[in-house]
Amino acid sequence: HLQSLPVRDSNPQPLGYESDSLTIRPRLPPSLNDYIKTLSLHFLFAYVCYSEHVGPWWDLPSFRKKWTRQILNRVSFHVDSGQIMGILGNSGSGKTTLLDAVAGRIGNSGKLLGEVFVNGRKLKAEQFQDCFSYVLQSDNLLSYLTVEETLTYTAQLALRKHSSEAIRKKVAAVMAELSLGHVAHSVIGGRIFPGISGGERRRVSIASQLLQDPKVILLDEPTTGLDSMTTNQIVVLLAELARRDRIVIVTIHHTFLAYIIHILPFSIISVFIFTSFLYWTVGMNPDPVRFVCFSAVVMVPHIVGELLTLVLLGVVQDPNMVNSGVALLNIAGIMVGSGFLRSFKQMPVVFQWLSYLTFQKYGCELLIVTEFYGLNFTCTPLAGLPGSCLMDSGNMIIDQGYPGALSRYTQDFLLLYAFLPALVILGIISFKIRDHLVRR
Repeated sequence: HLQSLPVRDSNPQPLGYESDSLTIRPRLPPSLNDYIKTLSLHFLFAYVCYSEHVGPWWDLPSFRKKWTRQILNRVSFHVDSGQIMGILGNSGSGKTTLLDAVAGRIGNSGKLLGEVFVNGRKLKAEQFQDCFSYVLQSDNLLSYLTVEETLTYTAQLALRKHSSEAIRKKVAAVMAELSLGHVAHSVIGGRIFPGISGGERRRVSIASQLLQDPKVILLDEPTTGLDSMTTNQIVVLLAELARRDRIVIVTIHHTFLAYIIHILPFSIISVFIFTSFLYWTVGMNPDPVRFVCFSAVVMVPHIVGELLTLVLLGVVQDPNMVNSGVALLNIAGIMVGSGFLRSFKQMPVVFQWLSYLTFQKYGCELLIVTEFYGLNFTCTPLAGLPGSCLMDSGNMIIDQGYPGALSRYTQDFLLLYAFLPALVILGIISFKIRDHLVRR
C-alpha cells in the first residue's frame, strides 16, 4: 500500500497518478515538488499464497484438486527516500515474490494479504503498480538496436506529450547518469552477433526505467550473471541513484550463503570421492585416520584456488588474466615450497623464506608425514652394491626431505588452514581498495 506525500496547504489535494505504456508513477501537485525527499514507503504484514493444481490437465480428478503453499509470512519493511534496501536470500526464498507483491504483480494464481503505504496513505489494490518502476531480472532488449535507439524509442512511448528535443535531452541525460555515453552507438547484441557487455545491458535496462525519473525503483536481481567487477559497478550505481532522493529496492541472490549451502558441501564430497579413488587405488597407507588426514590436506588447495581467484579479481578486471595468474602462482608455489624439485636445504636463502608463504610447503610436509610416519622397510642388499639400502624406515625419508616435519605436524595443519581466512581478508581488502579507486 502507498501513502500520499505531506503538503503545506491546509486543504491538501488527494494523490493522483500519471500513466503511460511503460511506467506509472505518482502525479504530485506542484507545491509538493520541494517535499519529494520526504517520500517514505511502508509494507506491512504481507502474506502471499499460491494455489496450484495437483495433477496435469488430462488427469481430471487430480486436476480439479488444488494445493496451496505460503511463500511470504508476516513480512514488513520501511524505507525512505535516499535509501537503498537489499532483499537478500537464496534461490526459492521468496525474494522475487516479495518484490512482485510490492509492485502489485501477483498473478491470478496468487493471493496477497497486506498493506502498502506511501507517506502514510494506504494504496488500493488496483493502484499497487501505479507508483513503481520495475526492472526485471531478464534484459528484454532488441538486439539489433543501438543503446541510444533503444532509449529513444522507449522515451517516445513513455513521454508522448514531450517534444522531440525534450526526449533527446532526456535520453542524453539518462545515458550520462548511467555512464552509457561511450556505447551510445553500439548495438545491444545477442546470441547471434556480439554487442555490449552484460553490465552495460543491465544499465540500459535500468536507464529505460529512469526516463520518467521515478522515485521508487524496484530491481529483481540486477547483479545475477555478472562478474564481481561488474556487480560492484552496478551496486555503486544503484547507491548513487538512491542518493539522488530515490527509493531503490533490489533483490540480491545471496552468493556467499549459496556457496556455503550448495557449493561447499558438494566440493567437500567431490574431494573425498577423488581422494578415495586416488588413495585406495594407488595403494597408500591403509589406515582410515591417515586417509582422513590426506583428504583434509587435499581439500585446502581446492578451496584456496577459488579464494585466490576472488582476491585477484579485486585487482585485475580480466578473468582470463586472473585464471592465468592463479595457474602461475600455483606452479611457482609447487617449485618453491613442495621440495620435490629441490630440497629445502639446497635452495637459496631467499627461496627458503619465500617457501613459508606457500601453502604447498605445509601441504607437502603433511602428505609425506601422513604416508611414511612409523613405516619400516625390508631391504636386501644387492651383491656388489654396498650401501644400496640407505633407508630402512619412513622416518628417515621424512628427515631427509623435510627436516623437522615430524615435530611440526599440528603446526603445519594450522598454518595450512590459516590460508583460508587470510585469503578471505585479502579479498575484502582488494575489493575495498578497488571500490575506493572507482569512486575517485
